[in-house]
Amino acid sequence: QVQLAESGGGLVQTGGSLRLSCAASGSTHQINAMGWYRQTPGKQRESVGIITNDGTINYAPFANGRFTISRDAAKNTMYLEMNSLQPEDTAVYTCNAFGYYGTTLSWGQGTQVTVSS
Repeated sequence: QVQLAESGGGLVQTGGSLRLSCAASGSTHQINAMGWYRQTPGKQRESVGIITNDGTINYAPFANGRFTISRDAAKNTMYLEMNSLQPEDTAVYTCNAFGYYGTTLSWGQGTQVTVSS
């Protein structure tokens, strides 16, 4: 099994930055890709972006130019660098891990990001 743990959320002012981390443990050899998602109350969870083992990254349109996903394979950790944050970026950010056949291996517990106006 794969376990994921996010960290780095918090309160930031409009225009500020945050860096989230998602640390994987357990059967990490099963992971082919990892992704960041976010959800606000009353809305469906939306993808922020996904990074594969070969380094390919796909971002949601809203994330392009402001958000950067990276991964440290040695530490089994994925990061989400968020810049120029806006109040509409306020959400619970969650990471997940995919296996080699697109199966979802695990979800993290989520970390709250709040952007004050």
